[in-house]
Amino acid sequence: MPSRNTRPQDGTGRRGDIVRALRTAARPLPIAEIADQLQVHPNTVRFHMDALVANGQVEPVSPEHRTPGRPPRLFQAVAGMNPTGPRHYRLLAEVLVDAIAAEPDRADRAVEAGSAWGRKHGTATGAHDSGQAVDDLVALLDDIGFAPERETDRESGGAPQISLRNCPFLEFAATEPQITCAIHLGLMRGAVGAEESPITVERLEPFAAPDRCVVHLATAERD
Repeated sequence: MPSRNTRPQDGTGRRGDIVRALRTAARPLPIAEIADQLQVHPNTVRFHMDALVANGQVEPVSPEHRTPGRPPRLFQAVAGMNPTGPRHYRLLAEVLVDAIAAEPDRADRAVEAGSAWGRKHGTATGAHDSGQAVDDLVALLDDIGFAPERETDRESGGAPQISLRNCPFLEFAATEPQITCAIHLGLMRGAVGAEESPITVERLEPFAAPDRCVVHLATAERD
């Protein structure tokens, strides 16, 4: 069974009960009436109602007829999908990875897919200095969650390299490394190429050590 990526849901528990009560009602309801239906204290309903209004599942409405005194606040459910319901992004990723893996040129397709994303989301600084370009790539990788560390490859005469201490795609890298690592390689190449960067991503060395992958770079000054 595919892993499920979930987050706190307002469609279940007490908040789900409140939404269902409003959806089945023929008219907007006050907090006191909802509390009576659910057999809970009005303060409990009021607490959850604030969150439901904030995320757009419930909206307050004005009473149709004004009466003397302060009218009770009325609420009704908002039509639409639950914005806080469960999300299964990993399932979507599995479908897409499996689709690429079925292609005869799957590695090239994976690099192309990553490059397209990188070109779209690459750094926008337009750095002309190779050092700044490396810093920009490190910042992008950090935003994605790779825990990058800028280093120097002493064996190649001081070329810049980046160690990655975390893989946000780790489960896929373990089962489909040819696809996952190719997507990551393409992502970096697309990102640095998006602004005609003075650096190029030569290769990605997956799991160069048990705790890291290594990105090998080249600079225009060295070419």
